[in-house]
Amino acid sequence: MEENREQITELISDTANGELYQIVISNPRQKGKIAKVKIRPVMLKGCLLFQETAYAGTQVFHKNFDKDALAERIAEYMAEDFRQCEIETARERATVLVSKKGKINIKRKRVCGEKKVDLSHNRTKSYILEEGTPVPFLIDLGVQTEDGKIIKAKYDKFKQINRFLEFIEDILPTLPKGRKLQIIDFGCGKSYLTFAVYYYLNRIQGLDVEIVGLDLKEDVIRRCNELAQKYGYEGLYFLQGDISTYEGRRNMPGERKQDKKYEAGTEYIGKVDMVITLHACDTATDYALAKAVKWGAEAILSVPCCQHEVNKQIDCRELMPVLKYGLLKERMSALITDGIRANLLEENGYDVQILEFIDMEHTPKNILIRGIKKREWNGKKKPGIKEMTDFLGIETTLQRLV
Repeated sequence: MEENREQITELISDTANGELYQIVISNPRQKGKIAKVKIRPVMLKGCLLFQETAYAGTQVFHKNFDKDALAERIAEYMAEDFRQCEIETARERATVLVSKKGKINIKRKRVCGEKKVDLSHNRTKSYILEEGTPVPFLIDLGVQTEDGKIIKAKYDKFKQINRFLEFIEDILPTLPKGRKLQIIDFGCGKSYLTFAVYYYLNRIQGLDVEIVGLDLKEDVIRRCNELAQKYGYEGLYFLQGDISTYEGRRNMPGERKQDKKYEAGTEYIGKVDMVITLHACDTATDYALAKAVKWGAEAILSVPCCQHEVNKQIDCRELMPVLKYGLLKERMSALITDGIRANLLEENGYDVQILEFIDMEHTPKNILIRGIKKREWNGKKKPGIKEMTDFLGIETTLQRLV
């Protein structure tokens, strides 16, 4: 372990300078502590320091370090609290991964082009999709103007897109390497995030990826396919279909025709690496999660929407002092539903985190369930869910499906 600390300290000493863009430390070993740490260089009173921003639930903590203290701080984080560290400089990208047995793996590579480093203390927040840089799908979807400025009424949408891409960025090291990634977005709607995920993975990260967006609305699907064709996104397809009955496409799409109607088929070809389900209404989220488990998806990202199933069923005499208030009953039912979903994913071999998607001030539906498939899993299920649901007088769709 001492050797690990020395390697990390040496890496930080080599990269922590005026060319450092950012350091992102993620994948915590234990839940309930700090979820993520971001570090960037700042110039204060003529001295180069490194500002740490630590995210713990809804709280954010800031602290500044000099170069030596920063190296020790990160070495301690990686020895005790986290498994992943991404370092970006103006010319280089380094990744530090720590296995469950404590083995460290460091990879460094040069990057094409140079990131502009801003050392000001109060700089504008850095987004994956940057303000001022025109992105075709953001323009057509009404988020940006032609010159890349964010339309004021769509700024929350812009932040939401970038926040979701940060979740994708965090799990990139867990996805398969050396082959095409297969991703399905259930209930894609107007597909702001579907386009963003494709753009980020294919155009920014340079990965070979195929993404299928599924939705019930024929006009929305037609419009999304037209836009994908317009941008030349050859690996992005949109299908009309129902989540509960969807099993995949009959055939891989050939040359895309603007007037061709894509429909859901009966057999999925190829492994599914990631399942995304954002604001799929009520039990549609359960069907999407069940499909992800069935296909053995490496990653699951789910933001549930309205949840009525438990609210209609819940019947518990001991909780009646709370349940008699409709608003409290609704919120409690939603939290119980997501708690059950998270536990069922854990029972089926996933490491699960419940994260805040966007600020509560923008929407109360801000919980993201993120599941990463375990490399080692004994298949044993933990007791507790059945006892709790019996106590509450409920049974959820996901319980029946998995």
